[in-house]
Amino acid sequence: MATTLFISLLAMGGLGIFFATFLAVASKKLKVEENPIVEKILNELPQTNCGACGYAGCLALAEKMAGSEVAVDTCIAGGQEVADKIAELLGVESNKMGRMVAVVLCNGGDIEAVKNAVYRGEKTCAAANLTNGEKACIYSCIGYDDCVTACQFDAITMNNNGLPVVFYDACIGCGACARACPRDIIEMHPEDHKLFVYCRNKDKGAVARKICKVACIACGLCVKDCEIEGGIELKANLATVNYEICPQDEKPTGRCPTKCILFGKEEENTKSAVMEALMKKAG
Repeated sequence: MATTLFISLLAMGGLGIFFATFLAVASKKLKVEENPIVEKILNELPQTNCGACGYAGCLALAEKMAGSEVAVDTCIAGGQEVADKIAELLGVESNKMGRMVAVVLCNGGDIEAVKNAVYRGEKTCAAANLTNGEKACIYSCIGYDDCVTACQFDAITMNNNGLPVVFYDACIGCGACARACPRDIIEMHPEDHKLFVYCRNKDKGAVARKICKVACIACGLCVKDCEIEGGIELKANLATVNYEICPQDEKPTGRCPTKCILFGKEEENTKSAVMEALMKKAG
C-alpha cells in the first residue's frame, strides 16, 4: 500500500515538473515582443479612451501610430500638442490640426416648442425617441441629456430651457455627444463655421411654425440674402448652408422671420451657460 502511494506521488510530482517546464519554455517561445515605441506613444496620449479616433482605446491607437498606420494627429482629444509630441517620437512631420467643435442645431426648447404628449418612460433621449417624446416636432431636441452623459470633458450642459449648450472653449471635438443624439441634431463643425440654421424640421413651413416658434419655414429669404448663389439652399423645406462657398457673415440672418438662422451664436450660448452655472452654484 505504501509502495503504491509513493509511486503515485512520484508520478504526480514528475508530471507537475514536466508541465511546469513545458509552460515555461512555451511562454518564452510564444512571447510576443512589445514595441517599446507603443508605450512611449501611449504615455503621450490623454488616456481618455473616448473613441473619437475610431479605435477601441488609446492603446489600440498607439499601436496603429507606432506602425505608421494612422496619422499623428488622429487623437482629437489630445489636440495639436499631443500630435506634435508623437510626431517627434516617430521622427515625422506634424500636421496642423483644425479644431472641431460640437454644434446643437435646435433652438426649440421648452418655451418655443409645442408639447403634444406626456412621456412616462425611461428618461433618456434614446428611449423617448422610440415614441417621439413629448414635443410635436419629431426633429427637435428631446431634452433628456444623453449628450451631456456621453461627454467625458464636461463640455456640454442642459440650460434652463431644456436644451443642451456646448461650452465652446472646453469642447475638444471628440463627437461623443453627436453620436449619442438619436435625432442627429448635434453636428461636428470646424471652429471657423459661424453661420448655422438652428432647425432640423423638414415639414412644410405652415406646419413647422405651428409646432415651434423658431422653426425654419422655408421662406427662402436667407437664400436670397446670401452673397454667393448656392451658398444657402432649400432642401426638403429646410435652409441648408453650403460651407464650401457660403460667406461666414450675418447678412443671411437679417430677414429671417423666426430667427432660426444665426451668426456667431455659439460663443454667446457658452457665455449664457456659464452664467447659468454660476447662478446655480451661488443659489
